[in-house]
Amino acid sequence: MSDERFMRMALDEAHQAALMGEIPVGAVVVCQGRVIARAHNMTETLCDVTAHAEMQALTAAANTLGGKYLTQCTLYVTVEPCPMCAGAIGWAQLGRLVYGAADEKRGYSVFAPAVLHPKTQVAAGLLADECRQQMQDFFRRRR
Repeated sequence: MSDERFMRMALDEAHQAALMGEIPVGAVVVCQGRVIARAHNMTETLCDVTAHAEMQALTAAANTLGGKYLTQCTLYVTVEPCPMCAGAIGWAQLGRLVYGAADEKRGYSVFAPAVLHPKTQVAAGLLADECRQQMQDFFRRRR
């Protein structure tokens, strides 16, 4: 199971978000090689500013596993998490975070680089060009 395969699943989730008029961010949680959660932004649909793709995916993964700690899991997300989502990732003690496009304006690495759990491994930039392009295309269409 390759990281690229799972990030492509996250890109598919982001595409679903865009079709719904949501900002196209997608997330997939994998545990021991198995997808246990898939999600995309739902902030407009749910009228909830906290309904980011990562938050939806973390909640679904915790429900699937029956516990709040995701130490054996990897979260694949198309855009760098914001500080809120990174805080939740930290509280979940996520084992690994893989994200595509950096978010220079609202990403956690700008505002809260130490918010993740100390043992969480981070891989940044996977399919970054495709993830960035998906966001740019979405906002170009909206303007």
